Amino acid sequence: MSWLWTIIVGGVIGAIAGAIANKGESMGIIFNVIAGLVGSSLGQALFGSWGPAIGGMAVIPSIIGAIIVVAVVSFFLGRR
Repeated sequence: MSWLWTIIVGGVIGAIAGAIANKGESMGIIFNVIAGLVGSSLGQALFGSWGPAIGGMAVIPSIIGAIIVVAVVSFFLGRR
């Protein structure tokens, strides 16, 4: 059951990152979940695990990491 909580928190983090980067609606919910999970791993690897943690993810570094993921993917997919 903890995997479900992790996916939900990852989706919320990805949605927040998409809203901050103004790319959330155009990418979809699946991308938001993936961006949240990958961004969480990236953010915690780069910035550490400080701040409040929900579902095993440090929220602030996870959001920063997800913003980086959304920005990079938007940069490469936006050049069609």
